[in-house]
Amino acid sequence: MNLSGVVTALYARLPELAEKTALRIRSEVDAYRDETLIALDSLRDSCSANADLLLKHLGHEGDPEAGAARETGRARAEQGVPLADTLRAYRIGSELLWTEILAEARTRPEVSDDLLVSESARFWALFGLYVEAVAVTYRETAAELTSRGQARRSALVEALFTGVIADGTLWEAARELGLPEQGPFAVAVAQAAAPGEEPLAGVEAALRRADAPSAWRLLPDQQLALIALPSEESENACLRILRRSRARVGFSPFFDSLRDAPQALRFARLALSGLPGTVSGVARFDDNPLAMLVAAAPGEAAHLVEVTLRPVLDLPTAERSRLLRTLEHWFASGGSADSAARSLFVHPNTVRYRLRRIEELTGRLLSDPRATAEIGAALLTVGGPGGFGGRLRGS
Repeated sequence: MNLSGVVTALYARLPELAEKTALRIRSEVDAYRDETLIALDSLRDSCSANADLLLKHLGHEGDPEAGAARETGRARAEQGVPLADTLRAYRIGSELLWTEILAEARTRPEVSDDLLVSESARFWALFGLYVEAVAVTYRETAAELTSRGQARRSALVEALFTGVIADGTLWEAARELGLPEQGPFAVAVAQAAAPGEEPLAGVEAALRRADAPSAWRLLPDQQLALIALPSEESENACLRILRRSRARVGFSPFFDSLRDAPQALRFARLALSGLPGTVSGVARFDDNPLAMLVAAAPGEAAHLVEVTLRPVLDLPTAERSRLLRTLEHWFASGGSADSAARSLFVHPNTVRYRLRRIEELTGRLLSDPRATAEIGAALLTVGGPGGFGGRLRGS
């Protein structure tokens, strides 16, 4: 004896059962109430397919086939229905179907209580198998969609950084990346310690909480971020978050149009190159733009050293170091001999003597703004892109 008569009767009412189940789910599960998310016809078809699946295997031997359950999991993941709501809807549909099975069985004297108990165990075992298929397929589809979305976002960020997106479609890229069409924006570049490592792991979420949406691109040696900074508060929060990461980060000047992202990336990379040694921190291009310009044109900067500081560099090691250190301290103190003397622990007249010696050797007066700029740029090249201070120890 089995439930074949009950199953046949319910098959005859399958369209009615599917309609009833769809309306019950729509009334009890929030995500299913949105017609734009799940059309009623689509939900009705899904309910019919899953009821058919359970009825087909109820009371029959053989391995159950979970195709309809897997299709439900795939469809709901693609529609963006939360997994919890998907499983709740599947449970509501199964409970309603079992209630209908019991009601039909009570009209048939040949269906004993023992048979119902036995078939109940089989029914809910099938339910467990199918709901697991729904969940597994949902998670697999969601992971695939996430991976596909991340790949597309990464490709869009790369297109913005390389400037291959036409001006007319910049707004589409911004919308897909969750960024405003207009800035201010900034670019951050972080150095990776190992290929594929994320030096700014977790920063994207922190920036989002600080009202600074961002889009990311991971390279073998660097992690790039395009960051929207709609307010002064978000700008300050962004820098605090980047500093807390303890990574080596270069930070570009602010810019208003996404078409300027390639230049901002270059500026951020120059700022990163200005961080000395392996020290962590955030180097802002705007903090020392002259040093960044020197770093941007190493060939020209080397030539500037030749025509400006070569007589100083040709001195014996001790005298050369002494004069360069004095010059660096003088620039760092804003051109004050007294301040430079204090940081060097020497008399101010000693500083003035050394500066005159530099003027004699280079043929350039430090009172001449143009000559001072040339010497300052050359000194940055000698000391590295990090700015004045590469040699600020001793006297």
